[in-house]
Amino acid sequence: MSLAELMIELPAEHEKNVFGQFDVYAKKIEKCFHVTLIARDGTTKILGEPGNAEKAKRVIEQLAELSKRGNTITEQNVDYAISLVYEDKEEGIVEIDKELICYTLQGKPIKPKTLGQKKYVDAIRNGMITFGLGPAGTGKTYLAMAMAITAFKNNEVSRIILTRPAIEAGEKLGFLPGDLQSKIDPYLRPLYDALYQIMGAESFLKNSEKGLIEVAPLAYMRGRTLDNAFIILDEAQNTTPAQMKMFLTRIGFGTKVVITGDATQKDLPQGTTSGLDVAIKVVKNIDDINICTLTSKDVVRHPLVQKIVKAYEEYEKKGIRGSEKGNNKAKDKRRRS
Repeated sequence: MSLAELMIELPAEHEKNVFGQFDVYAKKIEKCFHVTLIARDGTTKILGEPGNAEKAKRVIEQLAELSKRGNTITEQNVDYAISLVYEDKEEGIVEIDKELICYTLQGKPIKPKTLGQKKYVDAIRNGMITFGLGPAGTGKTYLAMAMAITAFKNNEVSRIILTRPAIEAGEKLGFLPGDLQSKIDPYLRPLYDALYQIMGAESFLKNSEKGLIEVAPLAYMRGRTLDNAFIILDEAQNTTPAQMKMFLTRIGFGTKVVITGDATQKDLPQGTTSGLDVAIKVVKNIDDINICTLTSKDVVRHPLVQKIVKAYEEYEKKGIRGSEKGNNKAKDKRRRS
């Protein structure tokens, strides 16, 4: 089999960023595509089977463009660029990187990092109600928070309301010290963390005192009509059908809503139906309601988290298949008897 020899310009100032410390990213590209990379004097030579060499070149070109745009290349960037090239996706990580939402207090840009996240952000921007479904680490809450704060700063909404069901995950609220707010705050902590990182504690407290930003448990939403607000319901898998119906019917004019949840991490009592599961079935055909499903491919935390999520998905699929086989055997046995 003939080997292809492809050349790509990769300036020295971007080479370390693209190839990683101790060439760890370069070695990953070599292993994935069965090619050899030789970097010398601002030029990288790619040796390998023609199809694989071309794919490796596309990955390096995309990573180089990301680096030229001022990004620090991460392992997640490399893994995702490789997966997009493997799947022959027309849209690459460079196109995704063009979607800037806002900056954190430290000046770090907040952008979608996967195609799934980009579709999620577009859905929030264009729809009135968006359901963001997916496993931990896919940026469901964080991206929604960034969109809410951006809309607030641009005067597109007059206030932000962040809410979660204060469900007890095996521990009782009554045993926590302090008043009701102190007992509830631990459940809302992830929302506060994102607010502080993007907006800053001082700005949040100032707007919170004015009633322009509200962080509250879902029970506080009852009896209210919420106009001209950006509302985020987080951990929606822990709502009951009645709570979800109550929440969806609070929405007023000029309001944008994002509902996030992970169906695999319910803390509801056994046998209780999730309001999120019911809502998806009820509203799926209603115009101006978007349902975005993120997967393990959209996990942007430590690469190990992505592997853990994928392992759980495979384990749960095996469990479903096993239970189906058991049910079928039981049915056959009953027929024979």
